[in-house]
Amino acid sequence: MNIIKPTLAFLALSITAGVHANSLDAARAIESKTNLTSSYSQQKVDRSAEAALTMKAEIEQLQEEVKNLAVYRDHLARLVDNQNQETASLNQQIHGIKETRQGVVPLMYNMIEGLKTIVAQDKPIKHQQRLARIEKLELMMGKADISDAEKYRRILEAYQIEMDYGTKLGVYQGQIALPDQQNIEADLLHLGRISLVARSLDGTHYWAWNEQQRQWQGLSNSDSSSIDKAFAIASKQTAPSLITLPVSVKLAASTNEESK
Repeated sequence: MNIIKPTLAFLALSITAGVHANSLDAARAIESKTNLTSSYSQQKVDRSAEAALTMKAEIEQLQEEVKNLAVYRDHLARLVDNQNQETASLNQQIHGIKETRQGVVPLMYNMIEGLKTIVAQDKPIKHQQRLARIEKLELMMGKADISDAEKYRRILEAYQIEMDYGTKLGVYQGQIALPDQQNIEADLLHLGRISLVARSLDGTHYWAWNEQQRQWQGLSNSDSSSIDKAFAIASKQTAPSLITLPVSVKLAASTNEESK
């Protein structure tokens, strides 16, 4: 009887231990499953969050594209409106093209006469070239193979060249008529329309245009160095610097002297 009791106790302990072991294994299995489920859930949450962020970025990009498309649409609308206005303007111009041509031709002849007046009253800067240019324009006006638009363009180009004479430092070679009626070949330099000087080809004689007397006036040797310097600058033989030249302008006061 005493032997049976310990045996029963041992058996009870064994059963109890077995039950506890099974319970512990079950708990561990549940915990492992729970952890695995939690991990899967977290991964799903992470994927969902990432997908949400991606979708948000795509939505923001689409919103920006929609905004840009709206701006581009407004831009196209303005272009269309402008093109419609230009079309209407062109239609008006085409409608009045006959009257325009009839008005442009006399205008071009008047502009050529204006060039003649400018050259006649101006300093003799490239005088022969300017006269030859006007002669070409007059011949051009009688040519049927040149459009009115091209004729008008060439006349405007001639006016632009005349304007450039008044703003540039230029040097060239040509003939000058001295007061003794002698024509000589010389190097000429002009600073806009402010100064016009000449130098003999051998560099020994110098003249300045006297606008008051409308003739060439001899200069002293004291002016030679400054004039030579101006010729060197105009010919790009030396760097630009301050120069002194005789001034060829009409004086307000009654005097025939050339101002410096």
